[in-house]
Order: sequence, then C-alpha cells, then structure tokens
Amino acid sequence: MSFHLTILGTGSANPVVTRNATSHFLMVEQEGYLFDCGEATQTQLLRFKLKATRIKYIFITHLHGDHFFGLIGLLSTLNMHHRVDDLYIYGPKGLAEVLTLQMKYSDTRLNFKVHFEETRSEESYLLMENDYVKVTTIPLVHRVPCCGFLIEEKEKPHKILKELLPSHISIEQIKCLKDGQDVLDDNGEVLYSCDYYTIKGPAPDSYAFCTDTAYHPAILPIIKGVKLLYHETTFLHELVERAKETCHSTAYQAGQIAKEAGAKNLLIGHFSSRYKDLTPFIDEAKQVFHNTILGEDGMSIDFRDLV
Repeated sequence: MSFHLTILGTGSANPVVTRNATSHFLMVEQEGYLFDCGEATQTQLLRFKLKATRIKYIFITHLHGDHFFGLIGLLSTLNMHHRVDDLYIYGPKGLAEVLTLQMKYSDTRLNFKVHFEETRSEESYLLMENDYVKVTTIPLVHRVPCCGFLIEEKEKPHKILKELLPSHISIEQIKCLKDGQDVLDDNGEVLYSCDYYTIKGPAPDSYAFCTDTAYHPAILPIIKGVKLLYHETTFLHELVERAKETCHSTAYQAGQIAKEAGAKNLLIGHFSSRYKDLTPFIDEAKQVFHNTILGEDGMSIDFRDLV
C-alpha cells in the first residue's frame, strides 16, 4: 500500500490563471481523501483525470472561501452522477449550516448520505480511523478557527520468511508473527522468534496538511518525523511582517518547521497572487530544509519515490 498525492491547487485567496485554489487529493487503497475544496476543484479533478467517485473522505481546514467554495459544486455533481455511497466530511463549525442553506435554496436533494463531523481547532485529537489509516487534527493559527490534518498509515504487517518456517507451525502462530509478536509455548518461553522468522514491513507513510497558518512551532510534536509535510508559504520572508499580520507563513518559516519537526520531505504551496515567479520560494525554503518540493497544480507524488 502506498500514498499517492495529486495537487489540485497551489493558489491563495486571489485567483490566478496558472494556480487553482487550494485542494489536495490523496489516494490510499483505492479510497480518495480530499483536503480542502477551493473553487473549481471538480474541474481540476477532470483536468488531471482523477475520479471524483473515489472520494470517500473530505477534510476542510477553515471557512475562508478559497478552501471550501468548491464543495457545494462537487456535492451537486456527485449527486447528478447518481452517487449512492456514503460520504464523510470533516470541517469547522458553520460548514454544515452553510451546506444546508445552499442545498435548501437550490432545492438540491442528495441521493447519498453525508456524515458530517465538526472539528475542533483548540487541541490535537484523533479525528477518525479506518482499516488503513488514522487522521489526527493539527491546531493552526489563523484569523478564523483552523486545523490541519495528519494522516498516518497503520503499521504494516511483518513479512514472513517462508523458507524458515517449520512445517508444523499453525496459521494462528503465523498470524502472531506477522503482527510482530513472538510465539510462546505453554510455559511462556519463546517458541518462534519474530526477529528470526520475519522482517519488518516498509515504514508506514504519513502526510501532514498544514494550511492556512502563521508560523506555529507548537505543532512540532504532532508532526514529528512525518514523511511529507505540506506547509503553506503565502509570502517570501521579506514580507514576514505581512505574514504575521495575516496569520500566514513564509517559505523560510515553512523550512524551519520542517527542519525542527524532523520531516523527511517538505511540500510548499498557497502562494500569494502577487508572485509570478515562484523560484524564490523554493530557494528560500531550501536555505533551511533541502528536501523541499515546489508545489505545482497537477503535480503527482508517489510516496514510494520520496526519501
């Protein structure tokens, strides 16, 4: 199993022809996780040949338009395509009310069930989990309540070294070894050692989605060691005071967060419309953290290719 990320938008509040509003589409085990849903997100899904029908979970960070104005359109389109599968939406207080009013006055009646859970931005907590991943909230600092999301793959089973297994070992004992546990005899002594009969599976993938936020080192313990950190970089550091005023971050600050968190890789985006050339962003972030990726609309990242 591997995470596969497609960036649907790298822009911020003001529209730019070359950069759509914020949205990331993550595939895990054929299920889609959508992080934010700015205007025209469904158009970007079509453009990059992604199936909206695969979306099962939607996570909205906060109620600024460039992060959720595309949601009602996406829901309406899924409805017109006769979706019947349940959809799970996680977002801040007020989002459910907004969607309800939009559907009421447009006489939109969904054919599928939406499970909505209101997020809290004051603390980090386990938001949801399924057979494959768990999702934890990341409290962020912005002008309105805002939280990011950390999605972590569950521990992968150990790989059995079949050539070493004795012929009389039971299925239950093999399962125990795959779970990373020694098999004990009736006296509590090790009968089959996990270290001998197995090797650990690949390290679990993890992805942190942090936008919009001021520089906020308090998140470091939550995202420690994450494989890929997405952190907003609305401004270059020459406008650090402007970033502070608007509760946004600079590329340099994103690099600092990645470095101090011990992240494996940093992905930057949410660029202000004032910037046409984004090269200075990657240069600035790399001053602090070398493994930085400059986000681009349509960029595809297979986590197996990351260091």
